[in-house]
Amino acid sequence: MNLRDLTYLIKVAELRHFGKAAQACFVSQPTLSMQLKKLEEHLGVTLLERNNKRVMLTPIGEQLVQRARRVLQEVEELQRLAKNAQDPYAKTLRLGVIPTLAPYLLPKVMQPINQAFPKLILQLFEAQTTVLLQKLKSAELDAALLALPLEENNLESCELYQEPFYLAVSNNHPLAAKKQVDYDTLVGQSLLLLDDGHCLREQALDVCQLLGASEQQNFRATSLETLRQMVSVGSGITLMPKMAIRKGDKQIVYLPFTKPQPSRRIGIVWRTTSVDKNLLAELAAFMQTCLQ
Repeated sequence: MNLRDLTYLIKVAELRHFGKAAQACFVSQPTLSMQLKKLEEHLGVTLLERNNKRVMLTPIGEQLVQRARRVLQEVEELQRLAKNAQDPYAKTLRLGVIPTLAPYLLPKVMQPINQAFPKLILQLFEAQTTVLLQKLKSAELDAALLALPLEENNLESCELYQEPFYLAVSNNHPLAAKKQVDYDTLVGQSLLLLDDGHCLREQALDVCQLLGASEQQNFRATSLETLRQMVSVGSGITLMPKMAIRKGDKQIVYLPFTKPQPSRRIGIVWRTTSVDKNLLAELAAFMQTCLQ
């Protein structure tokens, strides 16, 4: 048994097809099939059910694939640990970012990070919180920029900043003449919100409950930019995090709330077992400085 065979097994489990798995592993199909057959003979069990249409895992095959993933993750961590000993800054970090944060935060921090850590390569991946957490736990990501708090085991977090929400209304909306919005203003109002899966949707729903407002039921947006466009044409009002506000936006008025302002907390999260935890803590401290 070797690590290469475990890689073949995992890829077949993911794709359920010998040809596609072989192509993904950059080997011929006969080579991949032969190696998996040898693995079965070595272990003395049948891992795969083969037919003309697809490949299925046996129950013991499913268990071995789960263990094999953990083995390969540990091997990757060993390799990263050894590389860290040579130069902890000369590496690639896989960083996840939620969509309601990526377009607004990354332009503020990427250039300073590149200048301060010239040997560090940040490989960015944008997805919703649930996907990022799954990839973080499976070691497909090294860290993620998310909204806090998180109720997750085996993860550490560092808060980067707290961001207040503003009320976004069109410039001809009755509320546009106000200087700020108090909590009684939105009682009975309905707000445009993001679709399911966005953590900002859950935060906005909490704010709506706090303010006595509700969700506008006939529309759910897939991005903050869609919400902005809907507000600009007078199709509703919404909550906008401060970093997403555009200065000089003539169609929209962004109104601050009276204190205590509703807000969201943004942080960076990584595994407690990560060999890069010291570097990630240093990177978090640097981003805090950039965002002050």
